[in-house]
Amino acid sequence: MRQVSLLGTIVACLALSGVVRTQPSKPLDIYFIDVEGGQSTLFVSPSGESMLVDAGNPGERDADSIVATAESAGLKQIDYVVVTHYDGDHVGGVKDVADRMPIRTFVDHGPRLPGAAFGGADMARYQASIDRLDASYAEARAKGRHLEVKVGDKVPIAGLDIQVVSAQGNVLTTPLSGAGAPNPLCRNYVPREVDKTENVRSVGIVIRLGSFRMLDLGDLTWTKEHDLVCPNNLLGTVDAYLTTHHGLNISGPEVLVHAVRPRVTVMNNGPRKGGSRETWTTVKSSPGLEDIWQLHYSVQRPPNPAFGEGSENGGKELNAPETFIANLEEAPAHTPAYALKLSGTADGSFTVTNLRNGFSKQYKAKSKR
Repeated sequence: MRQVSLLGTIVACLALSGVVRTQPSKPLDIYFIDVEGGQSTLFVSPSGESMLVDAGNPGERDADSIVATAESAGLKQIDYVVVTHYDGDHVGGVKDVADRMPIRTFVDHGPRLPGAAFGGADMARYQASIDRLDASYAEARAKGRHLEVKVGDKVPIAGLDIQVVSAQGNVLTTPLSGAGAPNPLCRNYVPREVDKTENVRSVGIVIRLGSFRMLDLGDLTWTKEHDLVCPNNLLGTVDAYLTTHHGLNISGPEVLVHAVRPRVTVMNNGPRKGGSRETWTTVKSSPGLEDIWQLHYSVQRPPNPAFGEGSENGGKELNAPETFIANLEEAPAHTPAYALKLSGTADGSFTVTNLRNGFSKQYKAKSKR
């Protein structure tokens, strides 16, 4: 008993003198993976649990890149795959990833609704594509646990608060903690036709580690994004924002982007997809924005009216400096495919690193949100 008591006294003295210190807490690591203008974002929590949001396109290229990223992060399995919606550039690679690495739980918004598609002249071919995507995902999902989420649910990863703010065509109606202030931008909002595609059913999430917050709304579109922040901003502000819908001008209205006031925006565009001039302008002018990071250099190209584009996109004036861009290749499906990595800490500070060139930038914690 004397020895135990003496040891306790020594430890107490060392602690008071500052010799014994607690180990610094691990960060939340987020990898924005290049899937040519689709989405695939890997989250590795301080607890070691993992969440992959979408898996890009079908085929070896995207799946190999995702698994290589996961393995480089020390993972032997993926705990949760969140499928924001069932378009091919989001759900298409899920089975290919599952064939290469175990996936424990599959999270989605539930069954695809009939008619929630673009359609077009060649409906038969389009429907065949949908059927292949659905069958592929169903095969992969059958090998794990299935979690169907609705607004207000959470993805249960230890140490993180992952709140579902949109799903199944519905959006949040009560404010998140610290949010709910009136949004004066709503008075200038210009409405658009209500979207009826699969995009509108996107699972959108707010990821939180202490004071650090990130927003990912999948491919949610204009009117539903408006409903998240008008008349009151139910989301509050965020540190990092992944551009909705790859930066296409059918998503990402000013009323939302300027309301959430991201310090950093990551644009998951491809060389010839996403990064519309209008979206670039909205993000660039957002209050409090410090930097835009991009997965791809955006090549100069004509407008596509189907995406609400009114003038040329891409080119030198509509890109971040090259040090902030992960991939400079113009060719589709190029290799290697580089990622961006964000490491966030509970005090709200974070670092973004371009894995192509090793360039990093630190963002200090704010004294007040």
